[in-house]
Amino acid sequence: MDRRIESSARQSHVFQTYLKKDDIKIHSGNGAVTLTGVVSENFHKSLAGETVAGLPGVKRVDNRLEIAGASPTPNSDAWLRDKVKVALLFHRRVSAVATEVEVSDGIVTLRGEAANQAQKELTTEYAKDVDGIKGVKNEMIVSATAEKAPRSVGEKIDDASVTAQVNMTLLNHRSTSVINTTVRTKRGVVTVGGEAKNAAEKVLVGKLVADINGVKGVRNRMTVK
Repeated sequence: MDRRIESSARQSHVFQTYLKKDDIKIHSGNGAVTLTGVVSENFHKSLAGETVAGLPGVKRVDNRLEIAGASPTPNSDAWLRDKVKVALLFHRRVSAVATEVEVSDGIVTLRGEAANQAQKELTTEYAKDVDGIKGVKNEMIVSATAEKAPRSVGEKIDDASVTAQVNMTLLNHRSTSVINTTVRTKRGVVTVGGEAKNAAEKVLVGKLVADINGVKGVRNRMTVK
C-alpha cells in the first residue's frame, strides 16, 4: 500500500502540473506520509499536503517541506499577490496563465488577455473576493486569441487533486475562507458538507466548486444555520 501511495502522489495531476519543478520527496510508512524537500512557492507546500491527504490509504501527513527563499510577510502586497494568483489558478472559466497580477497598497491591477468580456468580469470578481484586497483595476484586453484554460469539464483529473484544488480555492476566497466545509471527491463528483450561515452562502460554495478544473458534478449537502 505504501508504494502505491507514493506512486499515486507522484502521478497525480497536482504533482505533474503544479509541483513538477519542485524537489519533493515522499515517504509512506503504514499510511503515515512524510513530505520533505524544497518547493518554489508558499502555496505549493499546502497544495502538496492537501493532495497527499486525499489519497486512499493515507492516515496522516507530516508536511516538512521548506520554501525556497524568503516567504512574503503576511498581508504584504507580495503575499496578497500570491493569494490572488491561487484564487484564479484552479478555476475553469478564467485563465491564470494569461493573467498578470500586481498589487500595490492592497489594490490589484490585472493585465493580460481575456477570451471574452464575461471572462474579464469573472476574473475581477474572483480577485475582489480575496481577503485583504481593497480594490481591483482590470486592464485586461479582450481578445479571441487569449490563451484558454488547459482543462475542461470532460477531462479526467484524479480525485485527490480535485479535492486539493477545491480546498485551496475555498480557503483563498474571502466569502468562503471561514466556512467549515468538508470536501470529498469520487470520480470527479464533489460532495460538499458543513454549515453555511445562509442559503446564499451555500449557493456560493456550490458555484465556486463547480468552476474548479476536473469537477464533473457537485453535491452540495451543506446545512444552513
